[in-house]
Amino acid sequence: MAATRGKQTVRGLVQSMAVIGAVVACIYVFVPHGGSSEPTKTVDYRVELLSAQRAAPYPVEAPVGLSAKWKPTSVSYAEQDGNAWHLGFLDPEGQYVAVEQSSGDAEKFVTTVTRDASKTAKTQQVDGKSWQRWKGPKYDALVRQDKGSTTVVMGTAPYDQLAEMASALQAKGKPAQSSTSGTPDEQSS
Repeated sequence: MAATRGKQTVRGLVQSMAVIGAVVACIYVFVPHGGSSEPTKTVDYRVELLSAQRAAPYPVEAPVGLSAKWKPTSVSYAEQDGNAWHLGFLDPEGQYVAVEQSSGDAEKFVTTVTRDASKTAKTQQVDGKSWQRWKGPKYDALVRQDKGSTTVVMGTAPYDQLAEMASALQAKGKPAQSSTSGTPDEQSS
């Protein structure tokens, strides 16, 4: 009798395992898993750009003419942080690229937005303008200093993609201060 009970126990165990295996197989087949991620949410930055252009003491830059494959993902302007303008994108290969501008301390600003990148000895010409290359553990950057502001094009993308963004930048907003006095109307008379 004990032998029969032992055979029934083993048989019951095998039957239970078979039922559990079938349930797991059904769950695996019918429940979606892996491979698909949520699409990147894009932002419309036009309103923030207009606001920043009115508020910033420097000409705010934003890209013009990039293909639709460049996806804007984040935008901000913070007057209290050195008039910091930020516009983030995903490039066509899915790499992060951002435009950062500020009228604050240049070294501190660049180090902060690039997460501790360091200036290299290399420069890169983009549309006739010289950009300093910075290399970092997280982000690389192209940096240009103008009178009254610092512009940084940074991200996980390679330098050629950063240069493509830099090439697309157009400034709008307040013009750089000139050494002449008076309003434009007074200067032309």
